[in-house]
Amino acid sequence: MYKMKDFGNDDYSGDCFALVGKLNGLNCKEPKDFVQILAIIRDMHLGLSDKSEMRISSTTSVPVIAEVTHVPKRKKARPYTLAQKSFTAAELAFWGESGITQEVLKLFQVVSLKKFSSENNEGKPFSIVATDKEPVFGYTAKQYVKVYRPHSEMRFLYAGDFGENYCFGLEQLPAKGDLLFITGGEKDVMSLTVHGFHAICFNSETVTIPVGIIHRLSFRFKHIVLLYDVDKAGLDSSAKQELALKNYGVKRLLLPLEGTKVEKDISDFFRLGNSREDLIKLFLDYLDTIYSETMSALKSCEVDFNNPPPVAQMVVSVNDVPLGTQGNILCITGGEGTGKSNYVTALIAGAIGQSDNNKDKVMDTLGVSVCENSKRKAILFYDTEQSEVQTYKNITNLLRCCGRETMPEYLKAYCLTGMSRKERLQAIIQSMDKFHYQF
Repeated sequence: MYKMKDFGNDDYSGDCFALVGKLNGLNCKEPKDFVQILAIIRDMHLGLSDKSEMRISSTTSVPVIAEVTHVPKRKKARPYTLAQKSFTAAELAFWGESGITQEVLKLFQVVSLKKFSSENNEGKPFSIVATDKEPVFGYTAKQYVKVYRPHSEMRFLYAGDFGENYCFGLEQLPAKGDLLFITGGEKDVMSLTVHGFHAICFNSETVTIPVGIIHRLSFRFKHIVLLYDVDKAGLDSSAKQELALKNYGVKRLLLPLEGTKVEKDISDFFRLGNSREDLIKLFLDYLDTIYSETMSALKSCEVDFNNPPPVAQMVVSVNDVPLGTQGNILCITGGEGTGKSNYVTALIAGAIGQSDNNKDKVMDTLGVSVCENSKRKAILFYDTEQSEVQTYKNITNLLRCCGRETMPEYLKAYCLTGMSRKERLQAIIQSMDKFHYQF
């Protein structure tokens, strides 16, 4: 038995059934969900079908309920033969309307057919011969062909073994990319490729997009965007697909077209004179919409070069060399008994400043220059190590350095050794917040 262990998120740990269940929102410990999980794992050839019988196995001491299913008959692949020919000038002009070149046609294994022969549903043979008015093209692969007749009443014909999921353009995708479009047809895929985009399509806009393919592609592309036709059928289908694939962050982009027969898809978008930059601008406008709250919040954090921020005030320095500046953290480290507490006491004394009666005396801050707290902002001292008695002695020495008999109102000192670490952190955060506004 092989099991997966996810050290970052234990929810994804378990055997193959638990993992498939997690990815599809099912619980493998629930009998009904487990049957669905088995149906999803088609690679095991479990032969599950909607119609099933239940039987009790008597081979074990405990009766075991097993589901007996019938293996569905695989749809017979239609045999076919192709007679290819070179593209005519008129055929290349047809593809050229969408910007598709002969090199792109070759990349996607699109051929011009002189004749196509196959069988109908009853098994009777038939043939189609191309003419100048009704050209015939083929989207070819090793085991199948999808015939495209743009000017005929029956535009598409299929022959060969398509497998479970037909996906045009999948083989031409790079290993990694930023933006991937899912379009409604093969011509749209090639039109996007010409303009420097990555794209795929499935058999039609109404077909259910295989979750497994999108799951794998979500690791390879930062954005996966539905770019369907903007007629009623395309709009309804893209909205449905967006909802079904929301767990993978699939987005939906609508083209600014009228939705008529001659103005509804991405090929029409480019044919009407729009460029790659125009499509990118559409996508950026869409990102502005879905990221509006984030971008608004980020706007206030943007660095304005013409309005530089105020220079951070130097608080602690030695011989005009800054050690601690406003907005930063100054750490003092040392071994046990090296005088860290006395050093901190000297810094606090320098920040408090001397009393009015002791201005003429030189205050010893151990060679450190400290900016005096003239605005009487809060100075907070938290001791999480020493006893209350020792903390009191440190504060007494601090006041003596300043020539003060009492603590100023804005100086707060606390001994937190009696608190747990969790309580200390909460006390420090909340008191700092309170005194920040008070002083």
